[in-house]
Amino acid sequence: MEKLCYKTLADQGYDGYLLKDAPERVLQFGEGNFLRAFVDYFIDMMNEKAGFNGKVVLTQPIAPGLANMINEQEGLYTLFLRGRENGEQVNRKRVISCVSRCLNPYEDYQALLDCAKNPDLRFIASNTTEAGIAFDPACKADDAPPSSFPGKLTAFLHERWKLGLRGFIILSCELIDHNGDELKKCVNQYIDLWGLGEDFRAWVNGENLFCSTLVDRIVTGYPRAEAASICAELGYQDNILDTGEVFGFWVIEGPQSIKDELPFERAGLPIIVVDDHTPYKQRKVRILNGAHTSMVLGAYLAGQNIVRGCMEDDVIRGFMNKAIYDEIIPTLDLPREELTDFAAAVTQRFNNPYIDHALLAISLNSTSKWKARVMPSVTEYVKRRGALPKCLTFSFAAYIAFYHTARERGENCLIGVRGGDTYEIKDDAWVLDFYYEHRDDDAASLARAVIGNERMWGAELRALPGFEEAVTAALERIEEIGMYEAMREVQA
Repeated sequence: MEKLCYKTLADQGYDGYLLKDAPERVLQFGEGNFLRAFVDYFIDMMNEKAGFNGKVVLTQPIAPGLANMINEQEGLYTLFLRGRENGEQVNRKRVISCVSRCLNPYEDYQALLDCAKNPDLRFIASNTTEAGIAFDPACKADDAPPSSFPGKLTAFLHERWKLGLRGFIILSCELIDHNGDELKKCVNQYIDLWGLGEDFRAWVNGENLFCSTLVDRIVTGYPRAEAASICAELGYQDNILDTGEVFGFWVIEGPQSIKDELPFERAGLPIIVVDDHTPYKQRKVRILNGAHTSMVLGAYLAGQNIVRGCMEDDVIRGFMNKAIYDEIIPTLDLPREELTDFAAAVTQRFNNPYIDHALLAISLNSTSKWKARVMPSVTEYVKRRGALPKCLTFSFAAYIAFYHTARERGENCLIGVRGGDTYEIKDDAWVLDFYYEHRDDDAASLARAVIGNERMWGAELRALPGFEEAVTAALERIEEIGMYEAMREVQA
């Protein structure tokens, strides 16, 4: 088969939307699956629906990357967005044509710096992993390129400033809190370290907009098992196929004037600009991530293996919905309709027929996850309602039960037992040590020890009236009637 390129599509008589020539208006640090299924998809839609007329030049943030494969296909790739929408199964195909090229600054650093000369360039987007936004004092101004992403960005901005051109709207998509603020902080640290001067600092902080953003889309990436059959059906070889879920949502923290330059509203895209993205981050963490964490450990001990299977079981799905609608949503401050709409979308996302999301994969590091994703809902519910949330409290007992089945140590794990099968329990070493030391405790002693472990939870859980007693009672019911029936009982 011919490789995907503009000529291949022309030879096929392709009649979908394509934008072959346009000015490069976006510089993107990161060429991986997520950005190509999220940011670049949205830009491609703005090109088609709202006349944005912009190309994206990608750059690899680290030396290994996809630049050669992307350039061999002239920036083109096929994206499939798959899942459920309005209860219906969907599988949407789109050839993305907004990417102009991909740079590898480790082979040609000057090509990246030369992009600063382009007066049409106005936006910078990034997703360089959670570890990408970090200050590394080992980076030097004359490194070619600096090893860290903020170092590269500082050098690029300095090149732009020397040319007297306008600054950028910078959209950080890394999965850390206040990503834009953290990136700006790192850039200012490099200005200090490299002695770049107060005039440059004033330009960086006054003429550039560092936006913190919240991104939400599950991207499943290159469909390795299906790639051959997909390419056969497409009639061309696409080595950078990408897949993701249908749902997508992007919250950008910044002034409303951003909408004058990024016409996503005219394109009908699920992107909003707000003064503070925190309530939306809280909504995602507590509803989406909190539903995962509060459900999966009990669901696994009840016999399920993947998230979709949980959604097909009335008892487990009912437990999750009760936790979301009756116990999590009442702790949040966005309009209730926005919260319930998001919750309904979560149920559809968890029931995606194209994603086999393993419960054991989600169970990794459940101690820190329960603290970050579920505990705030528990404490806020008690504060607002003066009572314990039954399902979320039960989820803590299920978390303990998941770890307490272990009687053996494995390599960097404990070996749990479910029925006649074993499973690996993975967490920080000190957490595993704690549970192994308490493997013979009865329900009351175990609940007391876990809740009283301030390294895990601080003092918050121990201070909740009746929490220890409720968790102990739930553990005893799990032992007496099994996890599945206990999950059914707690909903009654």
